[in-house]
Amino acid sequence: MAHHVVPQKIYLLVFATLILLTLVTVDVAFYDLGLLNLYIALAIAVTKATIVILYFMHVKYSSRLVWVFVGSGFFWLAVLLVLTLSDFFTRGWSPLPSGWTSMVMP
Repeated sequence: MAHHVVPQKIYLLVFATLILLTLVTVDVAFYDLGLLNLYIALAIAVTKATIVILYFMHVKYSSRLVWVFVGSGFFWLAVLLVLTLSDFFTRGWSPLPSGWTSMVMP
C-alpha cells in the first residue's frame, strides 16, 4: 500500500502555526478579559489539537476507516464529559439528611 508523502514545507508551516498559536495563548493570558480568557484559550487549544491530529498523526491523508475511529474517539470523549458534568452540576440538588452535620471546622 502506497503512503502519501507530505512535503517538508507542510511540516514547517504546521510547526510555525503551532508556535504562533502558542505565543498567542501566552499573550492572551496577560490580558484580563474575564470569562473570555477561558474560551479563547480553549479555542486555541482545540485548533492546535486539530492541527496535530490532521498532520502529525497523518489523519488528513488516511482512509475513511481511520476517520471513523477518530470520530468515535471524540464521540466517547463527549459522552465522558457529559456524564461527568451532569454528575458535577447536579450534586447540590438533593439536600443532606437532617441528622448529618457539616464537616467544616471553626
